[in-house]
This record gives sequence, C-alpha cells and structure tokens, in this order.
Amino acid sequence: MLVPASKSHTIRALLIATLAEGESRIVNPLDSADTRACLAACRALGAEIVEIPAAAEPGELVVRGVAGRLRIPEAPIDVMNSGTTLYLAAGVAAAGRGEIVLDGDRQTRSRPIQPLIESIGRLGAEARSLNGNGCAPVSIRGPLKGGRTSIEAHTSQYLSSLLLACPLAETDSQIDVLLLNEQPYAEMTLRWLDEQGISYRNEGFTRFVVKGRQRYRSFVKAVPGDFSSATFFACAAAITGSRVTLRGLDLSDSQGDKAVLSMLERMGCRVEARGDGILVSGPGGEARAGLRGADLDLNATPDALPALAATACFASGTTRLLNVPQARLKETDRISVMREELGKMGARIRELPDGLVIEGRPAGTGESLSGAEVSGHDDHRVVMALAIAGLGARGTTVIDSAEAARVTFPSFFQEVERLREREGSAAGGR
Repeated sequence: MLVPASKSHTIRALLIATLAEGESRIVNPLDSADTRACLAACRALGAEIVEIPAAAEPGELVVRGVAGRLRIPEAPIDVMNSGTTLYLAAGVAAAGRGEIVLDGDRQTRSRPIQPLIESIGRLGAEARSLNGNGCAPVSIRGPLKGGRTSIEAHTSQYLSSLLLACPLAETDSQIDVLLLNEQPYAEMTLRWLDEQGISYRNEGFTRFVVKGRQRYRSFVKAVPGDFSSATFFACAAAITGSRVTLRGLDLSDSQGDKAVLSMLERMGCRVEARGDGILVSGPGGEARAGLRGADLDLNATPDALPALAATACFASGTTRLLNVPQARLKETDRISVMREELGKMGARIRELPDGLVIEGRPAGTGESLSGAEVSGHDDHRVVMALAIAGLGARGTTVIDSAEAARVTFPSFFQEVERLREREGSAAGGR
C-alpha cells in the first residue's frame, strides 16, 4: 500500500512557505482535514495558495509567501481539530504586527497551550488565553522582540513553535528547554531550519540560541510518507499474521514513529527494506505464538500508543507501554480511552500514570478479543487502532465517529477493506 504523506511535514512546509519570500512548491502534500485546516490558516495570514490536484503525478501546493509580513485577519483563525496547527501557528502569529486570534473545535479548545503562550510572552509578544483557562481561543499580538525564554515542552510542538518563530524576532533569542518529550519531532523542525539556512545553536536540546532578523526563502520539496499512518498497517500485519508492503516511506527521515518498526521486530514481526518498500510480516501460524509482549518506551512516539495497545492484546505475555504521559494531552486522553474501549472487547488492560499494561491474549488460543460496539471518541488514532483490533477479534466490531480517520488518513477504511480482501479475513468491521 502507498502510505499517505506526512502530516507533520506538510504543516511545517505550509507555515514556512507562508513566511517565505517568493513562490514555494510542496510536492505530494497530505490532503486531509488537519492539513486543510493549516492551509486555510495560511491563507488567512496572507499566503496565496494554488492547489494542483494529483492525477498521474503527485499533487502540489504552490504557495506565494508573505516575506515575513503577515496579514492580520479580522476574524479568528479556526484551526478546527488540528492541534499541530494551533501550536505551530501560535509562534508564527507572534511574528505579525497586530492581534491574531486562533481558535478550534471542542477537542482543540481542551488542549493546553498556556506554557507556550507564556514562553511567547517572555519574548516580547502579548499572548493570552481569551477564556482564561490556558486553552484556545488564544490572542497573539506581535511583534516578537526576542530575548530569553524557557519552555517545558510536554509536547514537542511547543518547542517547534518557538523555533519557527524566533528567526523572525527583532533580536536574538535564547530558549531554555526544561523538559522535552517527542524529541524526533523537534529534530524534524530543525531539519527544516537547516534546509532554510537558518542560523541557530543547539546545546544538547537543553538550550537553543537563535539569531534574529532572519528570513525564510522559497523552496521545492516533496513530502515523504507518514510513519504514523503506516503504523496502523504494520500493526495490522502483526495482529493478523499477514504481510504488508508499505511504500513511500523514507527510513532516513526524522519522523519518530519509524521506531515502531523496530518495536514490532522486538514483538516477533519481520521487517525488511526492499526495492518496492518496507515489508512487514506478522508472525505466522494459527496461534501466532510468535507475537510476544515487550516493554516499550513511547516517549518519542506517543502517537503509536493506540495502535501498539491494540497489537499487544494479541501477543503472548505482558506488554508495557511506558514513559508517555503526553498521550493524555492529545485529541483525547488516549491512555484512558484505549483502556476503556479495548476493555469493552475483552482486553486485560490497566492504566499507569504514564502508559498502559496489557496482558496478551494470543489469537487462535480461544481467548482473543471479541467484537463489540466501541467509541472512537472523535479521535482519528483511536478510531484506526480500534479498527485494526477488530481485524483480529471474533465477531463484528462497530466503531462510532469512524469519520474522524479523515483527519490524517482519508482512505484508511478503503485500505482496511483491501487488506481484508487480500488476506481473506472475515473478522472485524466498522
């Protein structure tokens, strides 16, 4: 299967192209609800964007940037369900010269942003939560002056937001990083800055010094496949004992979720880089006894928690998903939600403050999960994780709010059907 393009790269590309001088071309962007929210935000900030739809060739976005001079929109910018857009655009908005208000849907309004807006405030912009609860809607009034700030990056997007904004500050900036989760996604932002020729100093991810009064420039870049989206089908292969070839991925990319492949190897899967993609083979045999539990540190890969929780239900022994407290701060509290919903399917699962413990029930032993009516909680990764759990469960699984998958993976259920047809699986469903 061809893996959809990376959401994380697409959103960074759109924001940098908006800030840049001249015309940029983003080749093979992800077309999903989240990236369309970012695209709309960039247009509100003054970017001119032409969409070239995919046909025989990958689609493109042609973006004429504002050369650092953001338009100040009269109405609030609605980022809808895109927390990535909310956080990264908050820093970008601080580079403007006027008040920019960012808002979103119910879930986005529950996601904490207070540490980021306080950090932006210490750099000379005015930033506040309009409802006084540390969440959106937020008002950002630039310009960003620079100076010294600190951040506890419970999500790496706080740090990425500052790193994108500080090159446009009036003077140099120092960012002291007191906590950093999800470091690979901060590394992704730094790669973008490197490609842009941005001058900064990284002191072991504990302090950054960023030169002010810099400029972003136009670029042409193809967006690689999304390892976070690929995770669900790699895990589906593990659950069903099947083989899936994942195409469009770049193993040299900085995406954190590529580490899921090595985690699945630890659990008994085989992963091979081939000319046509990455082949993931789940353990074979009726009982699939080769799939085994493991202790997995998910601090750098929090988005993988739902899929790996589903996978662990079909492994022998105990799986512990650890060191990932930030999974509680996503679209939902994914630790609590996955415990609740997999529990409805018969999983033996319990919460830790920073993760989950799952006692496996290997498929073919008569003790695997049972299909059930479950809730996706309007969370795309929860929906997709429950769907792959349904592939291995006895009976039918019905998931409400399944349409949430379009946030990052609009064709997800079509791909699930193709996998079911290819492997002759009769279990699961929507």
